[in-house]
Amino acid sequence: MTTGGKNNTATDAAFSARLAAVADAIEILLARLIDETPVAGERVRPPRLVVAMRHSALGGGKRLRPFLIAETAALFGVPEGRALMAGAALECLHCYSLVHDDLPSMDNDDLRRGKPTVHKAFDDATAILAGDALLTVAFDILARSETHPDAALRIALVSALARAAGVGGMAGGQMFDLAAEGRFGAKTTQDETSVKTLQAMKTGALIRFACKAGAILGGASPREHDALDTYGRVLGEAFQIADDLLDAEGDAATIGKRTSKDDAAGKVTLVSILGRDGARARLAALVSEATLALEPFGARGDILRATARFVADRKV
Repeated sequence: MTTGGKNNTATDAAFSARLAAVADAIEILLARLIDETPVAGERVRPPRLVVAMRHSALGGGKRLRPFLIAETAALFGVPEGRALMAGAALECLHCYSLVHDDLPSMDNDDLRRGKPTVHKAFDDATAILAGDALLTVAFDILARSETHPDAALRIALVSALARAAGVGGMAGGQMFDLAAEGRFGAKTTQDETSVKTLQAMKTGALIRFACKAGAILGGASPREHDALDTYGRVLGEAFQIADDLLDAEGDAATIGKRTSKDDAAGKVTLVSILGRDGARARLAALVSEATLALEPFGARGDILRATARFVADRKV
């Protein structure tokens, strides 16, 4: 699907370069933060656990969520080092969720980002603990003065991420998803509204947080905060629809993970409800809505507009 015109070519090229630059910076920062995670007193860090954390967090991924923090924070002139710290925290939490999602008791996946999942490369127990460690280090990172010198602002970030990841966000959405598959008895009935709610929690909440985080770091006005919150909400929905299309149409070798999982599980998605053409039409509408949400930022929002097009058009 093509959602942009000729005038978007230069901006899309700038977006691609910026996405790659942030991904490289996050890779370096994550390696440092994982390797240097502090321990209390005379305690030691189990080498196997650290290696498993590195296996999960390093060497792959688009780093879209940290990128969103970096770009939304850049709207307000936030020093990039602070945005990258918040982005690294979010990526640690995101990677924890992938490690746990891949476990046999959840999605039972063998492949992630083109390499064996953590429980396949190590074992289930190590994968669980690696996920736990990544989850907790995420909040350690946000709490550091390196992320921002203002403690009240750091508390706001910690609170927002906890709510995005918890029972009313990602974890709750995953529970709804398992219930929809019939894991706890009969499958729960799914319609367009319930699917959108589930996906807004499971996938959308962290993407929405990424855009909120930039606003928090930048001391955004209420109007600016609302604009980025709307953008994040819309982008999260677009990301999930694009992901469901990739699951239906892509191949594992290109995407780096197993495909056709939704059909195999009998899962109801917006693609199955709307049909593939309907889902693509919905994607185009969401890109337009995301673009409109960025009006308060004028041309400064062009990279974020290109991000919405990328999310809709991505092939991996």
